[in-house]
Amino acid sequence: MSNTSVETAAPQSGAAGAAKFAGSDSRKYNYFTPKGRKATHYEDMTLDVQPDPKRYLLQDWIMSFGDGTPTYAEKWTAALSSDWHVYRSIDEEWERTHYQRQSTIVGMIAQAIENARRAGAPARFDKTWVKVLERHLGAYKHAEFGMGTSLMHAQRYGYTQMINSTILTNSSYKLRFAQDLTLYLGDIGVDITGFDAEIGKKHWLEDAIWQPTRKLVEAIGGATDYLEKYFAVNMVFEPMIGELFRSGFFMQAAAAQNDFLTPTVVSSAECDYQRNLANSIELMHTLVSDPAHAAHNTGLFNGWLKHYGDLAALAARNLQPIWSLPKTKVAQFEDAYASAVERMQAITGQLGLALPASISR
Repeated sequence: MSNTSVETAAPQSGAAGAAKFAGSDSRKYNYFTPKGRKATHYEDMTLDVQPDPKRYLLQDWIMSFGDGTPTYAEKWTAALSSDWHVYRSIDEEWERTHYQRQSTIVGMIAQAIENARRAGAPARFDKTWVKVLERHLGAYKHAEFGMGTSLMHAQRYGYTQMINSTILTNSSYKLRFAQDLTLYLGDIGVDITGFDAEIGKKHWLEDAIWQPTRKLVEAIGGATDYLEKYFAVNMVFEPMIGELFRSGFFMQAAAAQNDFLTPTVVSSAECDYQRNLANSIELMHTLVSDPAHAAHNTGLFNGWLKHYGDLAALAARNLQPIWSLPKTKVAQFEDAYASAVERMQAITGQLGLALPASISR
């Protein structure tokens, strides 16, 4: 703690409160080294909320699992760090700011849908496009839910509160977007005769177009290393499948089908990803730059990149037939895939990783 100098008010007294500490009237104490000159509100509310025996618990963990595993263990990821507490999220999001942002997004989407429905917009959607929405946007929401649940599991095992908070907010954004899509399809379905809001699940489970994506989602969900899950979601799934499908298809093709509403709903996920990607790159960069473990972490991340990259490349190419479904074709799969590859090149370039050969133009 930074407030260490003492002025003794009553030298002979051992009573509580007899000693006067410099700054004892202040409500701000620093048990950590701030990233900047002064601690931010985010650091005050997040750093060291989760204890660490290496820093403060001299008696080691107070509680452990039955097999002796401590409450939190560094071995829960294969990545190594000289100091897990160095990391700070780029968006500096903590509980209050996260709830505020989520509430704003939900309100924006709800208002947009309400206004569009009041104006009769869903009834003017191209009939062929309606089938795309109910079948393929309805299928994709399951991928978003899968990423959200994977990250929800991962956040429990993060060694520090800073890492846990970052992964948890990431999970919350994915789960919220899956819910956004579910509610959106249900709402517009009320205004479109014959709309099937449930058929998306059938396509997710049975349509050959979606099975490689489903395999990727289940592979990420089945990983036991929490950092591996976080890496796979933001460094592989999002650029190769998420952005490819959201920005490369729906946000480009919708307007030509008389649909100006779907891009509004989908755009929230693109904003979410910009924040999540910045946070994940910051964390991975601290690990590939670690003074003692950089080589180990770089090799580990390249292995994860190869494993999930191969699955993602196959899944992305398997989605290509969806681009040919709209009656008015304004988006090209080749262009969307090229953008995905460029995004992957930018990500791997920042971290000094090797782009898998399977991901190419």
